[in-house]
Amino acid sequence: MEYRKFKKVLFCTDFSENADYAFEFAHSIAKGNEGFLYILHVIPDNPHRAYVTTYIDQETLEELDQSVKQDVGNSYKEHYVNKIENGIPFEVVTKMGREDEEIIEFAEQVKADIIVLGTHGRTGIQRVLFGSVAEKVLRHSPYPVFVIPCKRKREFPTTIYLYRGREGKFVKAEPKQ
Repeated sequence: MEYRKFKKVLFCTDFSENADYAFEFAHSIAKGNEGFLYILHVIPDNPHRAYVTTYIDQETLEELDQSVKQDVGNSYKEHYVNKIENGIPFEVVTKMGREDEEIIEFAEQVKADIIVLGTHGRTGIQRVLFGSVAEKVLRHSPYPVFVIPCKRKREFPTTIYLYRGREGKFVKAEPKQ
């Protein structure tokens, strides 16, 4: 059986420590496959933007948008661009919208071979309140998704679950005997 090449690697980031850890995997995949690395950050939509415009003029809002984009640009350099080895082609991309939808839409646009992203490892009420972008991408992506668990949890034994798309459920991965 021939090893599948991942020539177009889409790495998704929120610039957290967990995303930085996941970057190591995305970078390794791109390097090992002589592939192209896309680094994507999605700025979440502000559902109150229309309300804010009653108090802040359009020019000030545009200045704020520019400031956010400049901060994101600096974060790309600080977290990732300076760590990419010579010879690995890459592109940084910033989108605005609902994270999971923008990630999948961009993956379709560039025809990504794999999506790599980290997870925060939230459980309980935090997960209910904040949701999980990684889980939503995993459930809805037509592309392979490599989800890297948060670094602080890797010290403990891990149970691995696989998503069975046809069945629409997760099943526990059992080691081969």
